[in-house]
Amino acid sequence: MSDVVRLRTRAEIDEEAATWAWRLDAAAGSTTDQRAFDAWLRLDPRHRRAMEDMSRTWQALDGLAEGVRREKLSTSAEATQRAATPRPGTRGRHALRYAAAAAIALAVAGACWLRMGSEVRILSTAVGQQSNVTLIDGSIVTLNTDTILETDLSRGARQLYLRRGEVHFQVAHDRLRPFLVHAGDAVVRAVGTEFEVRLHPDQHVDVVVNEGRVEVQAAAPAAPKQTPNARPRLASATTVRTLSAGEQLSTATADYSIVPVTRQQLSSELAWREGAIIFDGQPLSQAVSEIQRYTDARIVVSDARVADLRVGGRFRTDDLQGFLDGLQAALPVSIRRTSDGMVYVDPRR
Repeated sequence: MSDVVRLRTRAEIDEEAATWAWRLDAAAGSTTDQRAFDAWLRLDPRHRRAMEDMSRTWQALDGLAEGVRREKLSTSAEATQRAATPRPGTRGRHALRYAAAAAIALAVAGACWLRMGSEVRILSTAVGQQSNVTLIDGSIVTLNTDTILETDLSRGARQLYLRRGEVHFQVAHDRLRPFLVHAGDAVVRAVGTEFEVRLHPDQHVDVVVNEGRVEVQAAAPAAPKQTPNARPRLASATTVRTLSAGEQLSTATADYSIVPVTRQQLSSELAWREGAIIFDGQPLSQAVSEIQRYTDARIVVSDARVADLRVGGRFRTDDLQGFLDGLQAALPVSIRRTSDGMVYVDPRR
């Protein structure tokens, strides 16, 4: 399971509070439920405040219901009908209360969203892991191995900060709130599209688009805004390139040149989302560097004579041994492991 750290929203806490209120009201006197509820209250000070808000809401609903009942009983016709008709059961009152509480929780959540204006998450994966996460706006982010992504979605903008690794973005359409990915020396802007951003250790960025269009801007790395409703400030950024589907850009080049990618190349670029990695004539040194991203094992090409040998094939990202076996079968190399866990790729003798 991926290591995903998520900061819960007020909407989620209100929903939990409504559920607890219903459980306690429906099973009054249950010692087990009461102990679990007390433990839940202690987990987060926001839990107690949410329950207090819910309690006040329910008291208001009870007062409203009592006022309606008294008004009905003020006429003799209603009194006669009351004598002949059973009173609503406890279960019906509980259902009504829960439905009202749930509706109010949603309303409160919406109000909190408008007032607070943001939801912040820190998402991460360990080496060799991938993770799919749906953001509150409906966008889907897919994190590759050893990745850290911070998100800050507000009323003014959707800002994401790629601190390390590689992410594929499937952006929910929203023209009123730009979708900005800050990564290394660039900012990628999209409205409703699918694209991938990879941040390299030297802070240059690769961007590939598989649907729609994105704009790539030159900008220094930015920190998340402290003010929830703050709009993105990119005064120092200049739009340098616009990429369409089937195009790739690297900020490692001086002119941010755009190169076309074939459907096959695009499939290879995104194969990691299916737990695979594809090589099509890359040098052995480059292939080893790429597979290294998915394992904690240290792999060293020991001789420059084999570093330029070309590698081809499809390998599983979680099967290092399969990759090494494939190298030995196809190339004049041998694999040597040492007691300290190192893996050497040597010329075959």
